[in-house]
Amino acid sequence: MDHSRYFESALWPHLRGAYNLARWLVGNREDAEDVVQESFTKAFQAVDQFRGGDARAWLLTIVRNTALNLIRRRPKLEMEWNENMPEPADRSPGPELELVQQSRRNRVRSAIARLPQEFREALILREIEGLAYKEIAAVLSIPTGTVMSRLSRARNLLLQELKPEKGECQ
Repeated sequence: MDHSRYFESALWPHLRGAYNLARWLVGNREDAEDVVQESFTKAFQAVDQFRGGDARAWLLTIVRNTALNLIRRRPKLEMEWNENMPEPADRSPGPELELVQQSRRNRVRSAIARLPQEFREALILREIEGLAYKEIAAVLSIPTGTVMSRLSRARNLLLQELKPEKGECQ
């Protein structure tokens, strides 16, 4: 198998998804970039062992495992959610609405960052990366039923986190 061609056609298109997953798992840009670089190196070296199937799920499994290894090596890894992550162009009609929307995005990001890792990774893979339950099960090495229950629990925890407190405007 020609490693370079395979890499370009099957794995390279998933660079953004790999970075997104790593970013949500490790919590900061520099570590996420290191995780992705290490993961792509591992994928390139192990491409002969890949038995076909979903290349995206295979790559994201490598990213997840690499991120978890980093977290284990550095248990005090800090989640940095105060930095500005790039956003799609905002077409809001005015600065007030833009501030409200940015505030909501930051609140949701913070709530996701506070989720326990097992729920956060399932939620990111489904809602941000758009993976099917079967693909998530493959990435996380868990049964599909467990994926569904983790997603349900993650969504419920997120709703609780985002519930407005008394006297707070929505």
